[in-house]
Amino acid sequence: MAFRLARNRALIAPAKSALGAIPRTALFYSTSSKPASSGQPQASEAETHFGFQTVKESLKAGKVAEVFSSVASSYDVMNDAMSFGIHRLWKDHFVRSLNPGRKSGGSPMAILDVAGGTGDIAFRMLDHADKINGDRETTVICADINADMLKEGEKRAQQQGYISTNRISFRVENAETLDSIPDNSVDLYTISFGIRNVTRIPMALKAAHRVLKPGGVFACLEFSKVSPAPLDAIYQQYSFSIIPLMGQLIAGDRDSYQYLVESIKKFPTQQEFAVMIKEAGFMNVGKGYEELTFGVASIWKGVKPLDSK
Repeated sequence: MAFRLARNRALIAPAKSALGAIPRTALFYSTSSKPASSGQPQASEAETHFGFQTVKESLKAGKVAEVFSSVASSYDVMNDAMSFGIHRLWKDHFVRSLNPGRKSGGSPMAILDVAGGTGDIAFRMLDHADKINGDRETTVICADINADMLKEGEKRAQQQGYISTNRISFRVENAETLDSIPDNSVDLYTISFGIRNVTRIPMALKAAHRVLKPGGVFACLEFSKVSPAPLDAIYQQYSFSIIPLMGQLIAGDRDSYQYLVESIKKFPTQQEFAVMIKEAGFMNVGKGYEELTFGVASIWKGVKPLDSK
């Protein structure tokens, strides 16, 4: 099936200020925030979805961690296979639309990339800041709840020569709490293909709002709902018939990729997620989202109001 990349330009300039409380340290891991306990849940505990399954909220983070530990080593290869390489174009467009890096007269940026895993977005941010804006001082914290994914990112950072620059660090963090990230300390918060795996998405959005500086930007790239309906029918057939089979053949793990396609199906619509972002305290940018490739993926952006505390 042929796809066409949408090329709408997002007109937004993230606020810039001093790096402040974000430490510009070398690569390290912080275990200050861990997945919810996988012990016996209370009878009255709220439930959520894990793909098409219904599970106790305390169990989801552990189940998601198992999925991504299983696929960590083959994650990038599978992304190329599943999307025919189009995910690279989406990510390039996502980063260009944010234009990270210090502008004339401004300060280096403090960027937090949540669910950053193997560093795909983080490295693009740093490359853009350097090559487009001539900025080698902007820093990125790559945060993920899964240490195995972060280890893959560390390997790539070593290969690309970023380890010695102190421009990137890796931390184990829960997106719902971001315990080690101070209030009002981040210029740009990004999350790419990760928010749908969070147990309590509204809590993650509130955490994003807390750590961003007033005027800071929240930006999310995630799978979304395809239209028109005939195209969506073909996409659903591909997702549920072919992707798990690819997972079995390439990664030796059908079940994890069955969960991944189910999690996409369960994610809110573009309009619903834009409302959730607004309810977390952000101002939507334009209509709140930009669709890519007929809605296979979308970009959502929000700005933290200048008068926020």
